[in-house]
Amino acid sequence: MRFSILFFSFCFLSICSFAQVESEIRLENDQLKVSWEKTAEGWEVYDVSIKSGSSWKSIPNPSGEYTILRSETKPEEFSAQTFQTISGQDFPEEIYKYQVNLWKDRTNEVSLNTAGEAFYYFPDEAQVLSPNKILFQKKTAWGIVKTTWSLDPIFPQDILVEEIIEILKDGFYSFSSPTLVRISESQLEWATVPGYFHGNKLEENLVLGYGYGNGVPAQPTVFSEKTTSTLSPIISSKDGFSIAIIANPDLGRDPWSNDINTHSDWNLGLSHKNRKSELAPTLYFPVLGQKGSQLKSGESLKFGFRLSLSDQDWFETLNHTVYDVFEFKRGLDLRKNKQSLSSRLNKMYGYLTDSVTSLWRVEEFENRKIGAQAYNGGVVGSDKDAMKNADYGAMWMLANTTGSSYLKEEVLPFALNFKLAQQQETEGFFQGAAIGQYYLSKSKMFVEEWGKMVEPIALTYYIMLDIGNILLFEPENEELKMRLKLGAELLLNWQKADGSWAVAYSREEEEIFKELKDFRPTFYGLLVAHRILKDQKYLDAAIKGADWYLENGVNNGSFLGVCGDMRYAPDFATGQSAQAYLDLFDITGDQKYKAAAIQTAKIYTTYIYTHPIPSQQIKWVNGKQLQDWEIAQAGLSFEHGGTLGSANFHGPILLASHAGMFIRMFDITGEQIFADMARSAAIGRHAFVDEKTSVASYYWKAMDNGAGPYPHHAWWQVGWITDYLMAEMELRSNRNIVFPRGFITPKVGPHQSYGFEAGRIFGEKALLKMVPDAVSVSNPSLEYVVTSSEQGEKIWVTLLNQENEVQSCDLKIDFAAFHAGKLLDVKVLDNEGKVLEKKNLSGDWTVSVPAIGLVVLEFEIEKKP
Repeated sequence: MRFSILFFSFCFLSICSFAQVESEIRLENDQLKVSWEKTAEGWEVYDVSIKSGSSWKSIPNPSGEYTILRSETKPEEFSAQTFQTISGQDFPEEIYKYQVNLWKDRTNEVSLNTAGEAFYYFPDEAQVLSPNKILFQKKTAWGIVKTTWSLDPIFPQDILVEEIIEILKDGFYSFSSPTLVRISESQLEWATVPGYFHGNKLEENLVLGYGYGNGVPAQPTVFSEKTTSTLSPIISSKDGFSIAIIANPDLGRDPWSNDINTHSDWNLGLSHKNRKSELAPTLYFPVLGQKGSQLKSGESLKFGFRLSLSDQDWFETLNHTVYDVFEFKRGLDLRKNKQSLSSRLNKMYGYLTDSVTSLWRVEEFENRKIGAQAYNGGVVGSDKDAMKNADYGAMWMLANTTGSSYLKEEVLPFALNFKLAQQQETEGFFQGAAIGQYYLSKSKMFVEEWGKMVEPIALTYYIMLDIGNILLFEPENEELKMRLKLGAELLLNWQKADGSWAVAYSREEEEIFKELKDFRPTFYGLLVAHRILKDQKYLDAAIKGADWYLENGVNNGSFLGVCGDMRYAPDFATGQSAQAYLDLFDITGDQKYKAAAIQTAKIYTTYIYTHPIPSQQIKWVNGKQLQDWEIAQAGLSFEHGGTLGSANFHGPILLASHAGMFIRMFDITGEQIFADMARSAAIGRHAFVDEKTSVASYYWKAMDNGAGPYPHHAWWQVGWITDYLMAEMELRSNRNIVFPRGFITPKVGPHQSYGFEAGRIFGEKALLKMVPDAVSVSNPSLEYVVTSSEQGEKIWVTLLNQENEVQSCDLKIDFAAFHAGKLLDVKVLDNEGKVLEKKNLSGDWTVSVPAIGLVVLEFEIEKKP
């Protein structure tokens, strides 16, 4: 049927006679002009102009050239070529088993755009169909291509392009979008294929540019949509314009087609360059050798896309793509909770306080009992005996807000011993360092995730951040202060003259991974030391490190990840960097750090999938019938994407550590995309949550299998959910409800701890409380946060509506669980603290909350003698 429809369309276009037209033709509206002229080569674009302010700006280097790729046979799947880092080392090393075959696949001749034969052309014929639409035609030995260009009636910066091709010769084919303009390398201001790289200068080394996104790849690489977060390559020029090619949403693969995982399908190729290696955003459809590319004589193919050209920067262009083409808001509007995040927190408390379900273990190490959870993921040297703790801030927060005797007596002391054992005390090059993330109980040693090394970023994470977060709850712990100082002094010693750090050191005390730069927030460890220990030298060194990272990393769009098993492919440390700069701004007041935080957060929006558009289509998932939006990738972040990341295999992740930071960024900038992306990750993700434990799966691919080999992830989930809810509460109350934030958690992103100090609700001191099963809210679209006064004479339940319309609920509260006295008064307060209504004392209350809004129930309790 598809070919019948295409054949009819093709015949209709064939009826249109290509009558003689003038030697010049034009598409024009009040924002955009594109002019063609007939030359000996065919119809070439000779002028492209955009409206900038009140005047017209002519864009240099117009073209209008098209490309067809053809191969007689299917291209090879894997590359036999070897690649090296800038230091001459073969890449990737065999130890990185997850990347070896992936890199071979991603460096085949199709990906490097050397496969097949290229035919370049300008159309021979043109016909003006209407003032806003032109039809071009080219007949080649391979096929007849008819292309329509039309002005978008809604978005005047966009040109809609549709190609219909009749195949005349059997083979494997790929058709590219035309090159409207070419950007000279000297005029490159910014380029991105979202999910792969950002940058303002070309990088010749394939490993750095293509593998790590540290620079714009010099090669005309064809990127897969598997880890392209938004299907639109974007280039900004110093000449004052940005250009993007935006795929029609139906071109990309559906990651879960009907009833199976189809995440790895490759329908669409994207590039920042054309086949001639000229800077020009380009799409390829289908991908040579992939599904749909083998075509026979007489068959037809049809596809569409849009060219977007304006004087806006890359971020505004990205917003246009995400909202206007891929309808991100529509996908968000479909999201509804089946279980609130607040309810999940309560149930995860039960999971984490059960040593069986949480796989909690206590082992003997050097005459000390150390505790952690079993880790069944990959660790070099492990014999199913690895142990790990995740989020120390969340551990101490949950123990403090619940008052749990189990956590305080059976978990925290042994987790603390684990932390103390994790730091090297003996004198020498590594004194003060974290000697490994994991403990192997059979071999009785601490190890790193993937090899024998010691990393400065691990010192920041597993010593400075963890100990710092504990000290917020235990400020008088002198041993921990001494340990924090030991780590801070080592960070000072390891800091290079320019402010940077090495990526890692071998156990032989030699710097390794010299081809990479430490584009990570390693400086943040010294910020922690300054905040706790009050020593100015730590802040000075943190500033020096932050300045180096800003100048060499953030400003150039270069980042590095923290996952050793993925050889540090860029990951959630980018989002963490945004919060690190925001915290540095809070301490110093220097606006450049606020700007750095915003820029980094904007880049992190490209770590979030925005396609395909979620729908209500029914799909079967592991025997369950679900709607498409329930399992949609849109709105979820990468662990690490790009060429080397886990998203290639597993899709995005459900651990949305960035959600709270994005809400804070929305509050600072007013950029709606931050709030929408945070909420899209947080709301309506029940399809990935284990029914029994309320622990979400880590990878999208796992659906609702729960924690699986990563039981410690529940602590990170407690941490990010709390951070997100507290950020929403602060935002929606216009900062009338504010609680102090602790330090960033290690590794997975920017969420921060709470509960170590009193906050304020409408000017009154309040303590964060979590009393499992004490509060019942009937509507899962309403989140709730519980707080109380220091003496217990008031309890506040803050309700947060997660939907775009008024929501109501029945609320019940078990005051006996709070050890509360007689109930004296019940008020409903708005986000400014004004009384909306008074409730009776019956103990059964119905409450309405405005759309994406907040109300607070204030319960006044009789003071106990």
